[in-house]
Amino acid sequence: MVIFRPAEERGHVEIDWLKSAHSFSFGQYFDRNHMNVSVLRVINDDVIAAGGGFATHPHDNMEIITYVLKGELAHKDSMGNGSTIRQGEIQHMSAGSGITHSEFNPSEVNETHLLQIWMLPNKQDVEPQYQSLELDDSRQNQWKTLVSPDGREGSLAIHSDGVILNALISEGVVLSYDLGDDRIAYIHIAQGQAKINGRDCKSGDAATIYPESLIEIEGLDQADVLLFDLPQERQ
Repeated sequence: MVIFRPAEERGHVEIDWLKSAHSFSFGQYFDRNHMNVSVLRVINDDVIAAGGGFATHPHDNMEIITYVLKGELAHKDSMGNGSTIRQGEIQHMSAGSGITHSEFNPSEVNETHLLQIWMLPNKQDVEPQYQSLELDDSRQNQWKTLVSPDGREGSLAIHSDGVILNALISEGVVLSYDLGDDRIAYIHIAQGQAKINGRDCKSGDAATIYPESLIEIEGLDQADVLLFDLPQERQ
């Protein structure tokens, strides 16, 4: 079964410094039919204006991943971490027993475009943690593991049973993925256009796939694709 969700059906929020599209219920956007897929709870597609950002606020018991698609993002948290990640980098914050943090676009002229991803944890009240990863050309036309429960293949280790893979797929290139019998796949087109199991999809489109074992994604241009390999049962 393949369930497609067009980008325009997401929840949309716009304020003076933020334009955001919510794949799942978040904040003022509520849709009981789109609360989560397995342990994947949030994908917010955020465009942050120059100088804008999220003031210091708390989190707990959530695995939060940020993937910068354009521009840069300055991070500060109550653990004393302060860093700036840029296009092609990801960061992970395990909120665990509790943390406060802020996220700002440090540029005075350029927008920041990012995906904010939340995964439900498999352990409660762990010690908070922050880490980041700079991506390279190894994801060109092949799957690159970004985050995983065990830090496999140099990925960021998270406290969740979900795995996130990423690929930059050129026009005409087809990548396949074998999904385990007890797993669900969620595909999100971060940028560009691609076919997901034969259907044309654009930036922001997504598909939930189960129990089909074979997934095929074909680039229609340079497509930036995220593949979430998730347990069938929500934790």
